[in-house]
Amino acid sequence: MITAVMLLFLVALAVAVPLAFRVGPHLRRAGLTFWIRARFDPAAYGLPPREELDAHRAGPPLPACRSKEVSAIAHDAWEGHWRPAAAYVEAAGQEWDERWSRLEVLQQIADEGDSWLHDWLRAEPDDCAAATVHAQVLVHRAWAIRGDGYAHSVPAGRMARFMVELNAAMEAARKAASLAPEDPGPWVVMVTAARGLRYEHDEFRPLWKELVTRAPHHYAGHREAMEYWCAKWAGTNKLMMEFAERPAHDVPAGSPLAGIYLHALHELTRRSGLSALPSSHAAKDLLGSVARSLNQVPNEDQRAHQLRHLLAQHLVKARRYDAALEQFRLIGPWCGADPWTKERDPIAAFDLARGIAATRARQN
Repeated sequence: MITAVMLLFLVALAVAVPLAFRVGPHLRRAGLTFWIRARFDPAAYGLPPREELDAHRAGPPLPACRSKEVSAIAHDAWEGHWRPAAAYVEAAGQEWDERWSRLEVLQQIADEGDSWLHDWLRAEPDDCAAATVHAQVLVHRAWAIRGDGYAHSVPAGRMARFMVELNAAMEAARKAASLAPEDPGPWVVMVTAARGLRYEHDEFRPLWKELVTRAPHHYAGHREAMEYWCAKWAGTNKLMMEFAERPAHDVPAGSPLAGIYLHALHELTRRSGLSALPSSHAAKDLLGSVARSLNQVPNEDQRAHQLRHLLAQHLVKARRYDAALEQFRLIGPWCGADPWTKERDPIAAFDLARGIAATRARQN
């Protein structure tokens, strides 16, 4: 016979067990945070103190001369003078990654006011740079209309406007490509638009071939193509990872291209959780290859600063604590980047991760 006391115990157990499963991970994390805090002195591991951690930036700011240059170009553009913007792009020559980076700066300036861009297009209708910026602006506006939610959460009216803008962007990019056949920039725009337009694989692959024929190691092009091959767009986890692993094995010195693999791991974690991460020795060794590749990227390359945060996080997850500690030393006090900025308290999340790496590393 079940007594009243036993009945109360069973009811309490029925409530407590599910609750423990729900709060267990949070309690474990809180306990780990307390444990790390108690025994982790950053200075003892060559790391900056907690009070110096900065969640506003991924890495050190641009040199003052570069910031002033961009500010001057923006000021001139908004005052109606497009020639400094045109000269800024042309100064990159055929350094295609640098040229794309400058085109992105102009797109951001145009997002805040684009009358100067229309003046440029009217004055130089055969200028590929002007036409590419115009196509970029259309893509950016299309995604602003759509938002970043999943397709089923986007109202039909907004989705229709999104598709109209993307088709216009694709048409503008094709026109830009005809103006400078050697320039990969318009093809990056097409690869980006193709994702939103839900191009079939057989439609997408020719665009990709055109891009890499012009620039085999184009970072932004690979980044956009990786998004196309992910499960939330036109691919699968398997297709995305296969795509991302290839550039990680074949990277020219000084290029951050190996970081595409880190973006793929980040996307995999967001969609499918930690259990989906590759755990083989080969996968963990690939993180080491990525680290060695990023060590060859110039310090002034802002992309490398962003990528080191993802690399450090995944090295911790892979239990490569020595390698993770090395990355945290290279990162320094900056923690204003993914994955930390996705947390409620980026500084605490960053400090916990580097504390785990430091206290579990074999060589401190």
